[in-house]
Amino acid sequence: MFRAQLRRQAFGRLPNVYSPSRLSQYAGVTTSALIIRIKDATIYKDVLDQDKASPLFNNVNFTLSGKNEHWAIIARNSSLRTDFLQMLHGRYLCTPPDARTYPQFTARQIPLQQAIGYIGFDAERDGLGGTAVKGAYMSQRYEAHREVTDWSLLNYLEGNTDLNALEKPADSLDTQLLAKIVKSLDLEPLLQLPVSNLSNGQTRRARIAKALLAKPELLLLNAPFMGMDPVSQLKISSFLQEMANVSLPKIILAIRPEEDIPPWITHILHINPKTAEIIQGTTAHIYRSIPRLAYLSGPFVGVDLPTLMTMKCNLNSLLPRSLARRQHDTEVSRDYLPALHDPLPPGPPLVEMHGVKVSYNVTDNVDKKTVLGDWSESVEGTKREGLWWNVHRGERWGVFGPNGSGKTTLLSLITSDHPQTYGLPIKLFGRSRIPSPGELGISIFELQSRIGHSSPEVHTYFPKQLSIRRVLESAWADTPLSKPRLTHQNDVRIGAFLRWFAPELSPTKTSELQKIAETPLRGNWRRSGEMRRKLEHLNIVSNDIDWADSTTFRDLSFSSQRVLLFLRALVNSPDLVILDEAFSGMDKEVRDKCLLFLSQGEKMIFKPHGKTLNGNTRYSKSLQADNDMVNFGGLEDRQALLTISHDKEDIPGCIRQWICLPEPGEGKSARTGTLPGPLELHPESWRKIWKLPPRPEMPTIGRPGRGQYPRRKNYKQAGNE
Repeated sequence: MFRAQLRRQAFGRLPNVYSPSRLSQYAGVTTSALIIRIKDATIYKDVLDQDKASPLFNNVNFTLSGKNEHWAIIARNSSLRTDFLQMLHGRYLCTPPDARTYPQFTARQIPLQQAIGYIGFDAERDGLGGTAVKGAYMSQRYEAHREVTDWSLLNYLEGNTDLNALEKPADSLDTQLLAKIVKSLDLEPLLQLPVSNLSNGQTRRARIAKALLAKPELLLLNAPFMGMDPVSQLKISSFLQEMANVSLPKIILAIRPEEDIPPWITHILHINPKTAEIIQGTTAHIYRSIPRLAYLSGPFVGVDLPTLMTMKCNLNSLLPRSLARRQHDTEVSRDYLPALHDPLPPGPPLVEMHGVKVSYNVTDNVDKKTVLGDWSESVEGTKREGLWWNVHRGERWGVFGPNGSGKTTLLSLITSDHPQTYGLPIKLFGRSRIPSPGELGISIFELQSRIGHSSPEVHTYFPKQLSIRRVLESAWADTPLSKPRLTHQNDVRIGAFLRWFAPELSPTKTSELQKIAETPLRGNWRRSGEMRRKLEHLNIVSNDIDWADSTTFRDLSFSSQRVLLFLRALVNSPDLVILDEAFSGMDKEVRDKCLLFLSQGEKMIFKPHGKTLNGNTRYSKSLQADNDMVNFGGLEDRQALLTISHDKEDIPGCIRQWICLPEPGEGKSARTGTLPGPLELHPESWRKIWKLPPRPEMPTIGRPGRGQYPRRKNYKQAGNE
């Protein structure tokens, strides 16, 4: 039925989904009734013996009513956000049992699992939430052959994903709602594609659509904007606002503090990452209590200018440095790189693409689809078709573009996961995949040994049963499950990585290296013969990292798994490092530590609570640097780096070159450019890459004489009195 409707309608004029009769399906009681009521509750993980368990949250109080309330749950720690949403979803143990109730659902006798929907994008490991499989192996999504179980997106949305499905009633699918959601989430061009072919951002949109089609009365979205380009984020946010305004369904978002808080959010619940203390209230109230949030999400979002002007605090010490006024040439990024510095001189090419165009169904002009290179470029004064792009040693590239623009396809050509790599004009490390007269082809095993790769796809397909040490050792193996070729120096390198990231990877969250650093000796104890002997002893006796042999990849949290795969991409110092959304899902402090490690290795440490005078004193030399025992010093000049991310906070400060792929079907060529320094210190470059409108300047706030911000001109014209 819906398929016929798709053929008849062009999605230009859609039925009124939000008609009074449709609203009555949801609003069986007055809108002022409480949906969730939590009073003086203590929440535990699902354990049998609560006496020995530590509570997740103490004395929780929270109410959600049917009034015009739109909530955002904000916490730097991803597990805190997830745990709070799961608590709202009815998961975990609550004491006393009657401290958590759902009055509106109880009165209407609606099962909780039907009334509340939950989507967690920060722990996406199995495609479309387990309903559809991404594929048996990484290259399957690029192959022409389709398995019987390669369900199309339309099959997935309609619920037709069973080989022996029972016949469903003709009216079981709300075709009007489906048409509305497909249009609003820009899914129409993707309906006939297998779900395994969708990009990460497209998969997230599909999961939101599927959740809305179930017609929950309350939808909990965990990190909904992660992996989406800035333009898609604005579209999705606008659509969620439209749904939330008519409570179809009511929506609660869980987002990171550094993400833009949507302007339609009316209430914020902030969770302290150290104490799990909860502060909640209206957006304006939270912005007054935590003014840093107001500036992270823009000075005119959710609060008027007079309210901002009355904030009695020194924002100069609260704001992240990317938003602070930069008065010192000595300011550095969070990965200890100066605001201005020239790129490294390029070396020999590692990747050469001369007119690359990736198309499917090339023999059928009707169904032919080009996903990369559907444009012409000027090459040495001549118009040439396809993508012309080289990556040289020493270059640090950022690869950007809207969801579905071909970024993952581009990287799959480099890693040779895409079958068309064999037939396209591509050279990898100076050779083609197929041998030619007088030239040997490059094997897949040589490629894997020279490329370090971390991405959501690698995360999805990586063997979960391997120990932490074996995960790192697999960087020297042909496949993750084959025997690695190790030397003593490899073992020392692995030990150094494990000790540096023991707080993120070990069950105890501590390491012997930390204990040594926190135990001062006499005199110049940091640089002494005794300290050097202690560090050398760690490399000989490795019983302090035995946990790496007994803890498996599966045992780690999602954030720690991402850290381990990031380290695996670096540990064998490959010629080319590819970080495709490698930091998505990491907690902020962990991500910043990874970025500093990528840049400086074991040479520098960051002191989050250190005194700062000129922006540099928060960083200090490590014990390894003081004693000339640095095993890994960061990315080397001979290496190249490719990074994909839709979040500028996840872009390493060393990125100097960028390429932005066009919107699919535009016919415009890819744009390239260079950066003057770290994106963190040049936010205007991020808007240039994405062609975003300029952000309004900040108003003057702060105590007299304590470093103030420039006042925004003509702010009355913007509707702020």
